Amino acid sequence: MSPALQDLPQSAGRKTLQDEIEAILRERIMVLDGGMGTMIQRHKLSEDDFRGQEFKDHTRPLKGNNDILSITQPDVIYQIHKDYLLAGADIVETNTFSSTNIAQADYGLEHLAYRMNKCSAGVARKAAEEISLQTGTKRFVAGALGPTNKTLSVSPSVERPDYRNITFDELVEAYKEQAKGLLDGGVDILLIETIFDTANAKAALFAVQKLFEEEYAPRPIFISGTIVDKSGRTLSGQTGEAFVISVSHADPLCIGLNCALGAAEMRPFIETIGKCTTAYVLCYPNAGLPNTFGDYDETPHMMAMHLKDFAMDGLVNIVGGCCGTTPAHIREIAEAVKNYKPRVPPATVFEGHMLLSGLEPFRIGPYTNFVNIGERCNVAGSRKFAKLIMDGKYEEALSVAKMQVEMGAQVLDINMDDGMLDGPSAMARFCNFIASEPDIAKVPLCIDSSNFAVIEAGLKCCQGKCIVNSISLKEGEDDFLEKAQRVKKFGAAVVVMAFDEEGQATETDSKIRVCTRAYHLLVNKLSFNPNDIIFDPNILTIGTGMEEHSLYAVNYIYATKVIKETLPGAKVSGGLSNLSFSFRGMDAIREAMHGVFLYHAIKFGMDMGIVNAGSLPVYDDIHKELLQLCEDLIWNKDPEATEKLLRFAQTRGQGGKKVIQTDEWRDRSIEERLEYALVKVIKSARVMKKAVGHLIPFMEKEREENKVLTGTVEDEDPYQGTIVLATVKGDVHDIGKNIVGVVLGCNNFRVIDLGVMTPCDKILKAAFDHKADIIGLSGLITPSLDEMIFVAKEMERLAIKIPLLIGGATTSRTHTAVKIAPRYSAPVIHVLDASKSVVVCSQLLDENLKDEYFEEIMEEYEDIRQDHYESLKERRYLTLRQARENGFHIDWLSEPHPVRPTFLGTRVFEDYDLQKLVDYIDWKPFFDVWQLRGKYPNRGFPKIFNDKTVGEEAKKVYDDAQNMLQELISQKKLQARGVVGFWPAQSVQDDIHLYAEGTVPQAAEPIATFYGLRQQAEKDSASTDPYLCLSDFVAPLHSGVPDYLGLFAVACFGVEELSKAYEAECDDYSIIMVKALGDRLAEAFAEELHERVRKELWGYCGGEQLAVADLRKLRFEGIRPAPGYPSQPDHTEKLTMWKLADVERLTGIRLTESLAMAPASAVSGLYFSNVKSKYFAVGKISKDQIEDYALRKHMTVAEAEKWLGPILGYDTD
Repeated sequence: MSPALQDLPQSAGRKTLQDEIEAILRERIMVLDGGMGTMIQRHKLSEDDFRGQEFKDHTRPLKGNNDILSITQPDVIYQIHKDYLLAGADIVETNTFSSTNIAQADYGLEHLAYRMNKCSAGVARKAAEEISLQTGTKRFVAGALGPTNKTLSVSPSVERPDYRNITFDELVEAYKEQAKGLLDGGVDILLIETIFDTANAKAALFAVQKLFEEEYAPRPIFISGTIVDKSGRTLSGQTGEAFVISVSHADPLCIGLNCALGAAEMRPFIETIGKCTTAYVLCYPNAGLPNTFGDYDETPHMMAMHLKDFAMDGLVNIVGGCCGTTPAHIREIAEAVKNYKPRVPPATVFEGHMLLSGLEPFRIGPYTNFVNIGERCNVAGSRKFAKLIMDGKYEEALSVAKMQVEMGAQVLDINMDDGMLDGPSAMARFCNFIASEPDIAKVPLCIDSSNFAVIEAGLKCCQGKCIVNSISLKEGEDDFLEKAQRVKKFGAAVVVMAFDEEGQATETDSKIRVCTRAYHLLVNKLSFNPNDIIFDPNILTIGTGMEEHSLYAVNYIYATKVIKETLPGAKVSGGLSNLSFSFRGMDAIREAMHGVFLYHAIKFGMDMGIVNAGSLPVYDDIHKELLQLCEDLIWNKDPEATEKLLRFAQTRGQGGKKVIQTDEWRDRSIEERLEYALVKVIKSARVMKKAVGHLIPFMEKEREENKVLTGTVEDEDPYQGTIVLATVKGDVHDIGKNIVGVVLGCNNFRVIDLGVMTPCDKILKAAFDHKADIIGLSGLITPSLDEMIFVAKEMERLAIKIPLLIGGATTSRTHTAVKIAPRYSAPVIHVLDASKSVVVCSQLLDENLKDEYFEEIMEEYEDIRQDHYESLKERRYLTLRQARENGFHIDWLSEPHPVRPTFLGTRVFEDYDLQKLVDYIDWKPFFDVWQLRGKYPNRGFPKIFNDKTVGEEAKKVYDDAQNMLQELISQKKLQARGVVGFWPAQSVQDDIHLYAEGTVPQAAEPIATFYGLRQQAEKDSASTDPYLCLSDFVAPLHSGVPDYLGLFAVACFGVEELSKAYEAECDDYSIIMVKALGDRLAEAFAEELHERVRKELWGYCGGEQLAVADLRKLRFEGIRPAPGYPSQPDHTEKLTMWKLADVERLTGIRLTESLAMAPASAVSGLYFSNVKSKYFAVGKISKDQIEDYALRKHMTVAEAEKWLGPILGYDTD
């Protein structure tokens, strides 16, 4: 009986024989026989004796193969059985310890495995029946199934920890053959013994259960493990309790220990076994520990006295002997224990607990705290883990698992579901690696896959009791029960998803209904232990902006409460990351949501969850405002909760880092008033840094000597000033910022560069720690503007009074003057480019100039503000209705119908050939990075080389770029990855709906929607130009004309790693060069891939023959606009792209909190095929469109205004 099966009806396998043995066990202590090998040795049999007549010509030695004696010397084995039975043994074991085809292969006798077992069982049966008749006391035969000479949990190769020389399936077949022979020979009991690797024992149990299901009436099962030393663990590392938990699913009648230890040494471990099982306990130790000659010195009396103590203390139900014991030992033992009552098995142990195990036990009970199931060993959830697995670096991937355990994961979720992986092989290999690391293997595993073959592959490698994640009623009851039965046979607990034939349960009632149905099927039809059932009622995403999603968290919580109240024993789990999926990239917000959700869900009965161990905040430690926002969202208390939370994320929460694009800044030495080309300044920076690094020790020594001579304590700061530079939270581009840092550094400023994605608190802390004189902020995308405002407000709140510089491609003098400067009383100055940075900083730090300079800036910015507000009054806009009426209208019925793409869905491009992209590079932006601009007629590439001022320098930097480019390509230092996808699409007013393949759009719900913005600023009265929106270029739903929309995301990977290497060498020039080239390659990738889309993948322009120069002039058909750019300025549209095409999982390109793409060298957009589609700028829009847009996107107006701030035609302050 298993340790936690108290609530189940007795197994159907409990037949008369089992009842008969159990009746004896309740009355007295039964006695098992002693060592078979010990007695065989006493017969001093020769090689010829072992061979007998049948095997006299066998090619291999057989002496030592004791099991063959049941065929060649059956009388010897028969006599040994008789001697033990006459000495008082109630049960004799068959001479089959090594009678599997696996073990017998060493002797070349694997083909005789079945015969050996049947013969051995027959010999033992004959002896037992004879002595039963002779004494009047029934004796029993136990068929012995030994451990084999191979192991599933330990590699035979030190160099290859994942290698195994046997498989679970091979062991199952071997044990199945052995058990069939034993059963056919007439055994009463199956004894799986001397278990040093529990995984092997589980294979034996699997085989036996299969036979009982298919061919044979069940027999009682005895299980005996082997603790190898005083550490209390098996050879494969399990503790005694973990071992019991791992095998109790087989409902053994008896469980205990044998071999390796003497009785005295075995006692504490027998006590442990007895405390954690409701089965009867057997114990058959060795005759003490072996001496230096390998013999056993414990006499029959000594051993009997030890086991008598066991009996007196009520520890055992069956006793006997193993190595070194003889009939004399058994006679003394039988006499010693005969007057003592047997151990009374407890009716229950760990009632109401779920029992799991790795190398160590793990009990989940009513008072267990929330159980963290570590989520990071998942190829779909951890990019790092996925990359290591994809690269075959399984051993390195163990670090992810180890980190999860160290951070508090009590169970490890393992998922290998990826189309590029052989799932079963990958799962088995990683589980084998885990088995080699005790610090990881100590915790139970959760084998997670949507493919049941992968789940089985994992279960076959685990000696502990696992969790299976998951099964459901999606395919109906038959499929559900078949899989559940398999899980039960492996001895695992199971996660059941709230999913049935009708689909995923989303409402409280449907969650309860599906889970209740599944529970009763499992318990009533399969006798599945209720304590081993875990329900996942589906944690679904909230904060999506869709009203129907607003109750998802509440539904889960209330369903959990009912499940725990009405389904006894069942546990509740869930995948926590799903809850906050709408806030991807905003880790602080997501963690706060998780913390709040768990705080309540646990109170309502949630037991466990798949989480990022170590990242869950304490409820009381969450910022009070953020806490309330999360409460409102989770409990659906406020219809604007999502918008408020996003607003908090932008102003006070964790932000992102964005891209400082090519803010190109020139250096000008003030002291010498010399002009240098920017390229030369950057090149010289490396030399300067190396030189300074060499000189610093000498300079420090000189300063110390001067302090001693002058008696001074403080050093005079040798720098002109200290400036903290940062790309703000949510922004990832930093080329421009890096150039500014180099230029300032070359002009004697101490530069503290905080890098990208820098939160406000880190910026202000650095300013304080380094006693900064100036803070410089940079950003590329529009959300960065809000982060800059937040930094300014925080500086004002904290009474920081140092100048704040604003720069970056998304910034402007007007925005700085109107939105940032009014929020900070100290100087706020927009710096156009590097050529201005040194002059601005120098004037701000000059005691004689700074006050006058600041006053001048304040006056200038006040004028800008006034002009801005006046211009708002003068602007004229059409109403949204008017703009739509004057939109771009295509006669779709008379025009050629749109071409269907060659495939629908996504296609991934891995390790794209960079050499193919070189010809598509647009070099003009590259020279812009270095602020090299030719003058007419020498503007652009390659004419810039002819320019008298910058031509020579442009040629040099271009040559350097070519050299680096070839090195990057030939040595594969960069990798390009991307994804392209196409879907059926139809427009509905300003929006574009996408549909699943094979559906009829007019009768189907869209799977995604891209929302459009329409031009609204009034055009010249003489103009007949339409008011454009991207949806104008897609066939309307009502037209009945099928159309399509594509999307793409591409990136160049490896730039950041190379930049860090160059940084270590103080090589600023190469840092900027590799980032500039990474950006160019990403753009070239987008260009080349778009050409392939037109000609091959979508194929709407199969005959296109355009030169690269023509591509630059946009002479091709179709467009590829990107969210965040003029045709659709809303960055949040990227979220739809990423979700629809699963961009992050397929490519590794992720979105930051502010929806910038990481890595920085990345490009994404939509594909439109219509010949009349064109690029345009939405321009300024009025409030009626903002309100309409917010309503369609399920945003608040405030949230829409935040994301679309730069195009608002009105003031929000």
